[in-house]
Amino acid sequence: MRAERVDVIVSGGGVAGLAAAAAFGAAGFAVVCVDPAPPVTERDAAGADLRTTAILQPGRRVLEAAGLWERLAPHAMPLQVMRIVDAGGPEPEPRLTRDFDAADISDAPFGWNLPNWLLRREMVGHLAGLPGVSFRPGTATAGVVARDAEALVRLSDGGAVAARLLVAADGRGSPVREALGIGVRTLRYGQKALAFAVTHPIPHQNVSIEVHRSGGPFTLVPLPDWQGRPSSAVVWMERGPEARRLAALPVPEFEAEMSARSGHVLGPLTLASRITVWPIISQIAERFRGPRTALMAEAAHVVPPIGAQGLNMSLADLAVLVDLAMADRTALGSPAMLAAYERRRWAEVNARILGVDALNRASMVGAPGLRDLRARALEMLYGAAPVRRAMMRAGLGAAPSAPAGPDPAAP
Repeated sequence: MRAERVDVIVSGGGVAGLAAAAAFGAAGFAVVCVDPAPPVTERDAAGADLRTTAILQPGRRVLEAAGLWERLAPHAMPLQVMRIVDAGGPEPEPRLTRDFDAADISDAPFGWNLPNWLLRREMVGHLAGLPGVSFRPGTATAGVVARDAEALVRLSDGGAVAARLLVAADGRGSPVREALGIGVRTLRYGQKALAFAVTHPIPHQNVSIEVHRSGGPFTLVPLPDWQGRPSSAVVWMERGPEARRLAALPVPEFEAEMSARSGHVLGPLTLASRITVWPIISQIAERFRGPRTALMAEAAHVVPPIGAQGLNMSLADLAVLVDLAMADRTALGSPAMLAAYERRRWAEVNARILGVDALNRASMVGAPGLRDLRARALEMLYGAAPVRRAMMRAGLGAAPSAPAGPDPAAP
């Protein structure tokens, strides 16, 4: 079989994979991006991803360099304030509210919120006009042979692509990662996340709100008005049985329960979309590279949806990959390039996963005494201005100190 030859093949056409295709294409590399399923790009279509993603300041810079931000900006809702609400008292109502304002550390908002289905729509539209990039939805990675000189990828349509660099952006169950025999470390919480959109009578004023009681945070993230009413995206994390019970409720009962769980911080909530349910785990690959292959995004790491870390960690992966590729274009996909990528990403990602894990476990506590301790910790951290500012900078992507990553000499 004669293989098509390109510089980069991206396995995975989710938001991270599409961003990777755009970024490498903008850098002048010949790119093929494949995904087994056509992207769902309409809000109310079956299978639409109703979650939203906050693109933080460093992630925006990656998307600008990829040529994507101009298309996304008109749809992006600024996030100026991150509000933490503790509702862990005897009744599910706010007892402590603290605002983390981007103005304390920057002239720009923390980030900009966009629905995932819309991100895919605009990214697919951009790739269609990008020379040197071929996006092939409905085509899966069927096999991988990684050689010293190239990665040979066999496709489900019977074709094959040979590339100097294979980028695995094909999800938490990555077929590429499995084909290369790269293991993962997984933490399971017994949680699920309900994702949906709501409307509410009180305007959100570009404030993202996390309400903590037990089971996980209830997060409201600003969206543009929907049918003339203020609107927000919701991610509601609960233990699995409770999440399944909630998802099965009739709409009026569900609206009553979600309004109570929100502490009525934006008034009574009205469901404005269908409800989707997602499993919650933390996961990190044992290494982020194989022969001619870089793992990124959920193929490399998965975190609970707290602090807008998920896609922004993926965009940080992408930024490092593109920087290394452009620093020495002849070394694209080489062992030296991939070792440098792993050194720069694995330890930082591992530290961030541990931090999000700690936050998630704190948000899950149900015992009143532990909830009281959580509230006191929030008050103490917020009250120390240098600590508060450091936490905000870390949330935007400043790398914390971390243990060493995998041995760069490992295969």
